[in-house]
Amino acid sequence: MHYSGPGFRGKTMPDDGAATDRIIYSAPIGDEVKTTTCYMCACRCGIRVHLKDGRVRYIEGNPDHPVNKGVLCGKGSAGIMTQYSPARLQAPLKRVGPRGSGEYAEISWDEAMEIATGWLKHVRETDPKRLAFFTGRDQSQSLTGFWAAQFGTPNFAAHGGFCSVNMAAGGLYTIGGSFWEFGEPDWEHAKYLMIFGVAEDHDSNPIKTGLAALKKRGAKVVSVNPVRTGYSAVADEWVGIRPGTDGLFVMALIHELIRTDRVDGEFLVRYTNAPWLVVRNPGGADDGLFARDADGKPLAWDRARGAIPAETVDLSPVLVGEFTLPDGRRVQPAFHLMAERYLGAEYAPEAVAERCGLAADRIRRLAAEVADVAFNQPLTLDIPWTDVWGRKHETMVGRPVAFHAMRGISAHSNGFHTCRALHILQMLLGAVDTPGSWRYKSPFPRPIPPGPGPAGKTCAPNTPIAGNLLAFPHGPDDLLVDDAGNPLRIDHSFSWEAPLGLHGMMHSVIGHAEKEDPYRIDTLFMFMANMAWNSAMNPLETIRCLTAQDEDGDYVIPHVIYSDAYFSETVPYADLILPDTTYLERWDAISILDRPIGSSHGPGDAIRQPVVKPDRDVRPFQDVLIELGARLGLPAFVKEDGSPRFKDYPDYIVNHERTPGVGPLAGWRGADGTKKGVGEPNPDQLRRYIENGCFWRHHLSPEESYFKHANATYLANAKAMGMMGNANQVVLQIWSEPLQKFRLAAEGHGAKQPPEHLRERVRSYCDPLPFWYAPLEQQAHDTEPYPLSAVTQRPMAMYHSWGSMNAWLRQIHGSNKLYMSRARAETEGLAQDDWVWVESRNGRVKAQLSLMEGVNRDTVWTWNAIGKRAGAWMLSPGAAEAQRGFLLNHVISEWLPAQTGPRLANADPVTGQAAWYDLRVKVTKCAPEEAGVTDPFPTMLDPPPHMPEPPDMLRYNAGGQKP
Repeated sequence: MHYSGPGFRGKTMPDDGAATDRIIYSAPIGDEVKTTTCYMCACRCGIRVHLKDGRVRYIEGNPDHPVNKGVLCGKGSAGIMTQYSPARLQAPLKRVGPRGSGEYAEISWDEAMEIATGWLKHVRETDPKRLAFFTGRDQSQSLTGFWAAQFGTPNFAAHGGFCSVNMAAGGLYTIGGSFWEFGEPDWEHAKYLMIFGVAEDHDSNPIKTGLAALKKRGAKVVSVNPVRTGYSAVADEWVGIRPGTDGLFVMALIHELIRTDRVDGEFLVRYTNAPWLVVRNPGGADDGLFARDADGKPLAWDRARGAIPAETVDLSPVLVGEFTLPDGRRVQPAFHLMAERYLGAEYAPEAVAERCGLAADRIRRLAAEVADVAFNQPLTLDIPWTDVWGRKHETMVGRPVAFHAMRGISAHSNGFHTCRALHILQMLLGAVDTPGSWRYKSPFPRPIPPGPGPAGKTCAPNTPIAGNLLAFPHGPDDLLVDDAGNPLRIDHSFSWEAPLGLHGMMHSVIGHAEKEDPYRIDTLFMFMANMAWNSAMNPLETIRCLTAQDEDGDYVIPHVIYSDAYFSETVPYADLILPDTTYLERWDAISILDRPIGSSHGPGDAIRQPVVKPDRDVRPFQDVLIELGARLGLPAFVKEDGSPRFKDYPDYIVNHERTPGVGPLAGWRGADGTKKGVGEPNPDQLRRYIENGCFWRHHLSPEESYFKHANATYLANAKAMGMMGNANQVVLQIWSEPLQKFRLAAEGHGAKQPPEHLRERVRSYCDPLPFWYAPLEQQAHDTEPYPLSAVTQRPMAMYHSWGSMNAWLRQIHGSNKLYMSRARAETEGLAQDDWVWVESRNGRVKAQLSLMEGVNRDTVWTWNAIGKRAGAWMLSPGAAEAQRGFLLNHVISEWLPAQTGPRLANADPVTGQAAWYDLRVKVTKCAPEEAGVTDPFPTMLDPPPHMPEPPDMLRYNAGGQKP
């Protein structure tokens, strides 16, 4: 075949020799193609990057990749404009003027590393906890968390605390897995899917292709969301619920299932702790704990044999009733206590309907639909399997009802219990990792709760902390508090304020640091965390904290180090800038130790490889961190003679072992690359990944595909591959004993108890059964003047604020409006495109109004993180993002309204999850002279030195020239 000229039409010679015209659809785009992993959102799709003369020409999906199978969204395709954005930082910077002034001097990397090493060395030699190391939505937390522990500071966290920890904790403490990126519906077999608060920016390509497959098969999709965009718009039914009431709705569904006796009793007995006996001893130290035998095994009440170990193979338990043990203790099954709670009148559809904004009849109908599919349309797969008791099953039988949820239910101060309630609903239906239901993504499930508690109870100069800084408390003894019950971490995670703060509380660290609560820090070290703008619950308050000075005129936070690839709103408030590369210029490990790309079909992980060379004086942050580790003499980063153990991040990826044989990547391990999961480092490992398209995947056999929580084959293989410490059954938890242990401490039992001002808070919210309560902020102030809930949505063409520097994506979302129900607006005298004030107890922001039908009448919303501060991201002074775009964060507060005792975060009281979506506002029309420009409008930021002058119009020339 040949083609001529610049076009795509030429002559081909078929076998018979006759010439025919033919269009060439696959003409070469460039002169080289490299595979890597996309970083335009958290989906982590495989991409093929076409290059010409060493520059990016085109990005397409990798058809061989297990995540996206060649599909690529607009964000991924637009990565080319992220690579060539004029907002890319050019070189290391040292502040020479006041914080916020933008006065910087460009310095060498040698000087930058000397400054950073000097500050950090002093902290490590004196008091390591005075370093607060917090990273944003990066994907190298297994490295950053390990580095912090080696440094010796307990003050490390990442993005999850203000994004998804309610989802993670609710799932991991209930079913050993979670929604979000760690579980997925059975796209191939589900007949009914109900999704809660699922925005379009997370896991978008798999969800889009999955929904298409469901709808093609005729499955019903129900979306529960106050806003009808994206997935809600294509759902068969939209349930426009009031924000923060999802838990009430779920508990009403549970009420109906139990009332009508539509529950999967066999599943509950075999796979959950529903039959486990709970001690009923009000006021006693064992009240609410599980009754156990002499070996510590939980007991159940067998119909014929009385109290025997619940793990007994032929157990025939009683699920409802009250019994007396031989030692005289009164006990009841966990199922009894659950049924008693949810059959209460307060959870009946009639009782919750008005609060949820739904009709009682509709709630009953949805409960009946779910039950009908689950119990009248069971799904049977002809796949033999063996359970943990050694019993052979000829088929796999499931309830083809699946659930999925995301930030919409997580980002509330009642979100932890909402997430737990949704998992209990799944258990009642027998719809956890069964055919047609929700499925674990490998390497889940995990034991409940997984692993040991968090490390960091003590720290000492020049001494690493042994263990994981972000881990899983089993009870009060695992909390990071002093003898008086005060927090040991600067963010207050794992304290009585947030006992299950599994991801840390990044949103509160700067506020606590400014108040020196519980102590003064020396250095705040941040990576990819735009805390002076959209990653702060209130940006102007955060800026005030970053610039706060003590009585001597010194900054309260003496040193701020920041690493990012772009000139964001946070750059001007740092003292030292360590410029990062783009995702196309560096190595990364999408690690099985952190955020792997496993699916329900098997574990997997991936890498990024550099596809282009940086054209600026920048370095990958991971390389910088590894060099700092060596300079500081952190034990895991130096050899016995003190020389660096790793020359760079690729060397670390290949040779670092967290435990013997377990490293960042699970594929091609062992000296010859023949091992998976566990094996010696393989010097050829990265090459093997590149040859395979930059990913590794292990396919589960059919017999281990489902029932992973009790599937003998799966559990044995998971243990052999290092994904689990043992091959024991993962018993799903309806009644949570760890939560009850915290409650008992609040009632005065045990050596470690909460301070007096937090006792009632802990006793109330650490409930072993999910319950619903009004969001904390709404409990604490008069909401009558603020009749509307206000939330944000993530648009499909943006991910958080990551499209801020991207010329193509800015054309889709250059500014945002406040969306309101058309009917509600008419009653308020508001019209399309009116400029309005959005006012909360915390302040006000000006926005332009847009009216629509697809939103809950009592809710207003906008796109997240579209509004920018003038001057940031190298946007022109008149950029739409700064002039007409706005940030709802300006009216949110990091703190609950005034209360007695120490201030408390505006967050979930169990996990510390930032309660972004608890906001209540009123909306009023601006005066005519106020219209036209958003407010507040902070002063324009000046760019660092030697940044390229942004053109009036940013183009990418197809010929390969610089933009």
